[in-house]
Amino acid sequence: MLELGWFSAKLFFKGKLLRDPLYFLRQTAIGIMICSLLLISLAQADIPVWIPIILSSLVTGAFMPFLLKDFKTK
Repeated sequence: MLELGWFSAKLFFKGKLLRDPLYFLRQTAIGIMICSLLLISLAQADIPVWIPIILSSLVTGAFMPFLLKDFKTK
């Protein structure tokens, strides 16, 4: 398993892993924006700081498979 991760990382840094890197960057940016907006809006409430962090992470983690469902590698 470690060997597979190492091989994928080498291909990624050589630029040979992603078929459409702009699609990946766009979808990842959308996910980051969702997380950031949710985190900032929840941080305004009078609750402990760890609650907005956990909630925004869970929501973003749930959205990412939907955002990257058409993600293709070489």
